[in-house]
Amino acid sequence: MKVGFCGLGQMGTAMARRLLEAGHELAVWNRTPAKAAPLADAGATVAATPAQTAAGAEAVFTMLADPAALNTVMFEEQGLAAGLRPGTALIDSSTIGPDAIRSVATRLGPEATVLDCPVLGSIPQAEQGTLKVFAGGPAEALARFRPVLEALGTVFPFGPLGSGQAMKLVANSTLGGLMTTLGEAVALAQALGLDLHQVFDVLVASPIGVTATGKRSLVESGTYPPNFRLALAVKDLDLIAEAADRAGIELLIGEAARFWYAQALAAGLGDLDYSAVVAAIAGLPASLP
Repeated sequence: MKVGFCGLGQMGTAMARRLLEAGHELAVWNRTPAKAAPLADAGATVAATPAQTAAGAEAVFTMLADPAALNTVMFEEQGLAAGLRPGTALIDSSTIGPDAIRSVATRLGPEATVLDCPVLGSIPQAEQGTLKVFAGGPAEALARFRPVLEALGTVFPFGPLGSGQAMKLVANSTLGGLMTTLGEAVALAQALGLDLHQVFDVLVASPIGVTATGKRSLVESGTYPPNFRLALAVKDLDLIAEAADRAGIELLIGEAARFWYAQALAAGLGDLDYSAVVAAIAGLPASLP
C-alpha cells in the first residue's frame, strides 16, 4: 500500500520504519527535515510539505504532539488537507482526545475518510510491531486499512470516530496513577530510612511490580532516557482532566497524578522519561544520560 506519514518524533519514526519494513511504499514529512534522513536511507520518499505526503497515497498517518500541532499540519498552507483526495484516508495516531479528531473530521467535510488510531506502547513496541492500536471510525474504512495497521501491532476496534481516542485516554489515565504511586512509595521509603535497592526488591513482587520492574534501573541510576517524554505525559493528563470534566465525573487520583506531573515539569524534567516524576516526588537526582 502507498502510505504517507507526517510527524517523525521518536514514536513516529519508529512507526514509519515499521511500515517500510512491512513492505509499504512510504512518503514522509517532518517540520525538521533532518529527522527524515534515516528513513530516506531506508527507502522512504521525503515530501517537502504535508500535502505532498498524500500524493497518490491510499492513507496518510499523522503522529503529532497535541491538537494544536495536528491542526497546524492539517490546515496550514500546503497542509495535509490540501493534498487529501477522495478515497485517501487520514489515520491519526496522535493522542489528542476524541473532540479534537472529530473537529478535524468536521473541517475536512463529509466526504473525508478519517480513522483515529492512537497507539499504546513505547519505542521498543513500535520497532517490533507489537503496539496496541485503538481504532475508531467507520467499519468499512477500518476493514480496508486494517492490514496496514496490523503492521504496527494488534488492532482493537472500539466503534465510531473518537472512540479510539477515548480508549487511549482511559489507558493513559492508569499510567499517571501508577507512576506517581511508585513515586510516593519511594518517597515514603526514603523518609523511613529504608535502603532503596531493598525496597525495589520488594516492590517488583508487589501489585505495582510491572511498573517498578520497568523503571527500577532509571530510578536507581538517576538517569531517564526518554521513551515517552514527561512533557507529553503532562499533556495527556490535561486531556484526561478535560474529558472527565466534560463527562461530569471527578477523578481524584487523576488530579493527584496531574499535580505531581505539573511539579515535575516545573522542575525542568519535561524532556526526561515520564518516570522522572518518581524522582521529583522523592527528591532524587534526575537527568538525561
